[in-house]
Amino acid sequence: MEKIILGIDPGTNNMGLGIIEVKGSKIEIITMDVLKLEKLQTHTLKLKKIFETTLRIIDQYHPDELAIESPFYGKNVQSMLKLGRAQGVALAAGLYRDIPVFEYSPRRIKQSITGKGGASKEQVAGLLAGMLSMKSTPENLDITDALAVAVCHHFQGGNTPGNESSYTGWKAFVSQNPGRVKK
Repeated sequence: MEKIILGIDPGTNNMGLGIIEVKGSKIEIITMDVLKLEKLQTHTLKLKKIFETTLRIIDQYHPDELAIESPFYGKNVQSMLKLGRAQGVALAAGLYRDIPVFEYSPRRIKQSITGKGGASKEQVAGLLAGMLSMKSTPENLDITDALAVAVCHHFQGGNTPGNESSYTGWKAFVSQNPGRVKK
């Protein structure tokens, strides 16, 4: 069975993008990149760019599924809010194109790749480089984080155990989150 998975590491300064193709037990990188957003002057312009870029990537590579890292809890509420918005517009782009979307916690992703939920970004990048036969790891670790999300999703078999979430479209999102929709 062949499957193309788009992995996204959301961010408001850098958003990692990684697309893998799975053929049986073989995983190949289709493309990997980082969307640099720090030069955009407002948060709303960054969100617009994230949405447009995610749609463009979906239209170009036709992924079967989108996997994204869920926001982690931190002390800076403003940063968390901005990160949540970035994740939200990327999710919305996938839902807009009727692609099933899946969320994974940073701990689940690291555990899936390294066996340790507390692994560093460098450890994840190093193991991914070997796993995916990369000649070298990208300088920007947001790229390997995005690939890790896609590989984690593949390893999970499309299932999201625990408190990770998946949605197959707007109807599924609304039915699973009735309290988040105003009537």
